[in-house]
Amino acid sequence: MALPLAGKVALVTGARQGLGKSISLGMAEAGADLVVCDRVTDDGKLAETAKEIEAMGRKTLSLGGDITIEDDVNNVVNKSLEKFGKIDVLVNNAGVTSQDSFEKMTYKRWRLILSVNLDGTYLCSKVVLPHMIEKKSGMIINVSSILAKQIRMNIAYGVTKAAVERLTMGLAREVRRETGIAVTCIRPYFVKTEVVMGFMEGRDISDFEEPVIWQKYPAMLAAARPEEVTGKIFDKAALEEKFGKI
Repeated sequence: MALPLAGKVALVTGARQGLGKSISLGMAEAGADLVVCDRVTDDGKLAETAKEIEAMGRKTLSLGGDITIEDDVNNVVNKSLEKFGKIDVLVNNAGVTSQDSFEKMTYKRWRLILSVNLDGTYLCSKVVLPHMIEKKSGMIINVSSILAKQIRMNIAYGVTKAAVERLTMGLAREVRRETGIAVTCIRPYFVKTEVVMGFMEGRDISDFEEPVIWQKYPAMLAAARPEEVTGKIFDKAALEEKFGKI
C-alpha cells in the first residue's frame, strides 16, 4: 500500500515528547522522513524519538535549537536542507505554559510563553516559507489549543494560541496565490501528554484525548490537497468530519 507522505520531509519542533513526538511518529508512519527539533537534547528523549522513527525505516535528523533565537532557527532549517534538500511539511508544535495565575505570573514567565509559542511559530514559518514558495509546494501546520477559545486556565497560554490561530488565517490569506502551499492549524482539546499529566495529578481527566488521535490527523492534513485545508482551524470534530473517526 502506498504511503501518503512517501518521499516527503517533515520538520517538527518540540519533538522530544508529548504532542511533538506523537506527530513525528505519525508523519513517519505515513512515509515521511523527519527532522526532529527541540531546545532540550541532553535527556535522551529527542534521540529516542529519532530511534523510533528510524525503526520504521525512515531517515531522521535530530537537532537542538531554541526557536526564539533567529540564528538557531536558521541553523535548523539550513541543516535540514543540507541533509534532505527540501522541507515539505513544517509542524510548529513547540510550546511552554505555566500553572501560575495572572496575578502570580512574573513578567519574565509571561514573556517566555509569548516568545516560544508565538514568536517561535512566526520565526520558523518565516524561515521555511521562502523555500516552500521557491519550490511551489509545502504545508505549515500550526498547533493551537482548546484554550484559544475556552476560558479555563492560564491566560498567557490561551492568548498565544488565539494569536497562532489568527496568524494561521492571515498567513494563509497572504500566500493564497502561491499554488501548492497551505497554512493550516490543529486545535487539540486537553491531551494526555507527560506535561499535562503532571499538571493534572489527582484530578479527573477521563475526558481528555488520547495522544494517538494527534499522531494520525496531522499526517492526514499534510497529505491533503492544500486548497482544502489552508486557512482552516481543525479541532477533533472538524478532523473527524473530513477524515473519519480514529
